[in-house]
Amino acid sequence: MSLFGAHTLQRKLLAVVLLTTFMAVIFALGAFIFYDLRVDYRNFVTDMSTQSELLGHMTAPALNFDDKQLAIQNLNLLKIRPTVKAAAIYDAKGNLFASYQSAGENSDFPQQAETNSTYTNGNGISLFRSIVENNTMVGSVYLRADYELLGKIAGYLSIALIVMLLSTLVAIIFSLPLQKNVTGPILDIAAIAREVMQGRDYSRRAKKFSDDEVGTLVESFNNMLIEIERRTQESEKSNREIAHEVQKRSVAQQEIMRLNQQLEKRVQERTLQLETTNRELILAKASAEQANQAKSSFLSSMSHELRTPLNAILGFGQLCASETLPVTAEQRKEFIVHIVAAGKHLLLLINEVLDLAKVESGTIALSLEPISVAEVLKECETMIAPLAEARSVKLTFPENISLQVMADRTRLIQILLNLLSNAVKYNREGGAVIVLCVMQDHRKIRLTVRDTGPGLDERHVAQLFQPFNRLGQEGGTEEGSGIGLVVSKRLVELMGGEIGVTSTVGLGSMFWIELPSVAVGLMTADEMTDTANLQSEVTAIKRKAATILYVEDNPANLKFIQKLVGFREDIDLLTAVNANLGIELARVHQPDIILLDINLPGLSGNEALGILRRDARTAHIPVIALTANAMPKEVKEGMERGFFNYLTKPINIDDFFTSLDAAMQFSREMRLNKEFGRSEVKEKAP
Repeated sequence: MSLFGAHTLQRKLLAVVLLTTFMAVIFALGAFIFYDLRVDYRNFVTDMSTQSELLGHMTAPALNFDDKQLAIQNLNLLKIRPTVKAAAIYDAKGNLFASYQSAGENSDFPQQAETNSTYTNGNGISLFRSIVENNTMVGSVYLRADYELLGKIAGYLSIALIVMLLSTLVAIIFSLPLQKNVTGPILDIAAIAREVMQGRDYSRRAKKFSDDEVGTLVESFNNMLIEIERRTQESEKSNREIAHEVQKRSVAQQEIMRLNQQLEKRVQERTLQLETTNRELILAKASAEQANQAKSSFLSSMSHELRTPLNAILGFGQLCASETLPVTAEQRKEFIVHIVAAGKHLLLLINEVLDLAKVESGTIALSLEPISVAEVLKECETMIAPLAEARSVKLTFPENISLQVMADRTRLIQILLNLLSNAVKYNREGGAVIVLCVMQDHRKIRLTVRDTGPGLDERHVAQLFQPFNRLGQEGGTEEGSGIGLVVSKRLVELMGGEIGVTSTVGLGSMFWIELPSVAVGLMTADEMTDTANLQSEVTAIKRKAATILYVEDNPANLKFIQKLVGFREDIDLLTAVNANLGIELARVHQPDIILLDINLPGLSGNEALGILRRDARTAHIPVIALTANAMPKEVKEGMERGFFNYLTKPINIDDFFTSLDAAMQFSREMRLNKEFGRSEVKEKAP
């Protein structure tokens, strides 16, 4: 730009036009010359490559048969190509095999052949090409030819110089008349621009002389002035707004700093919480591992505990069933007594495990009501006395108790029996078990079971209420599942109470439970007048034998019930081996009671109950479920379906007959209502 700094716009424009034309011609001619030379060079190399390949095919047999004379004859054919100054054939090892030089040419050949390659040296081109036959390189061809590159470049430059001179002359002739039309409006724009810059008057406008690009430039310049004027006004307004925004951002920045401080504080608090949680997780993991180890020990001991009564049952059962051993009737009776005792013990172990599962899953149901402590303790004393007498342990129970607790009667007895049986089993021979009952601050009653056994150390006391720990007697000989205290603790807590223990090694242990107390006199008896009247009417009816239909597919279970009801003269038994047959028998014989298994082939017991309830002929018959499906959820669903009662296997004979008596009473009441209903109809008919 410094070359044109002191000249006018017209001269600058002329210089720009000439320079542009000159550069355009130079680049165009340069590109053309370069492209033409490159194409010519490629064509020449291609031609030489083709010649070398043709020569290689012709010379391959000479190489294969080591015939140098034939190779030289083939090379001499290159005399018809005056541009080829020298040629040579190399064998597969790269050694010179045959050569050729044109007349007057005296130059050396490469001593060793090269892989396919091309060289340009001054006015000559040399190339190597491999001779390949049947995918095997048998040798190489070398060619050297003249390529007059400098002469061609000189010719092209002469032509370019002439073209450039003519182009410059034409550009000068045509640019002079156009300069005035172009530079006039531009000079006007320059003058207006100087005035605007000096006076800051953006209302000035340039004149438009034409509608061409220069006219467009004038319009653009005027539009630019308009836009500058508008933006200047907006800028002033924006500056005022920015100042206000800066002030607001300063306030926001202070608020962000305050929030960051609060966030850092929260992060620190959250970090502390996470550290606490991690420590709790570590403790929970250790507790879980300890519980898992205890569970493994429990499974090992439970295997022994379950096999012990099973061994007695199977052993004495085989003795009773043996036909080869001389077993007397008295011995068989003794064996049966042992079988029943072992079976009850096995059922007790299973019930304890099921109780723990129900408590852990939260499916156990409690019926809380005011319970007389004296009655519960009396019942427990009656049940625990034989065990204490067998071990020479003295029992001491409180007398004249008038206290009541809010609890589930069955579960309270279960808890007390567990504590009492432990106190007896882990006592010393000739020891004592003392039961106390005292009021605690007028809201709770404490029941205490104290023994004179060997006691427990602190480690065992800490593990008492963990699942599967057997009172610190993991290797002991006492029977038990090791989960009675766990179940007792959960049951006491579900009833709103507490359980605890204190123990001293060598002196004994003291277990206590606290339950909510109930003021004496708050209990109200149910009104039984209507039931008593109905009972009197039923008793007045002459009793007759009841018909029971038992639907069961297991022959052993069928035979057992047949033998069981055979002891009752007031019961006739019908049997069916599937539900379809049972439904037909019920429709025909109209039994008083139906005993129904759940898991039957084909039609299940639940489906059969639905059919019986939908049929008017059988809808009134009480149906008792007799099944091995003993989970609490299954029992609850069975009662909701409409079973009169739900008995689980193995059968408790007393519960079985109690349920039968209740069902027969219900059936008689239904029969009585039907008879009274018919009498009233007959009396009203006249």
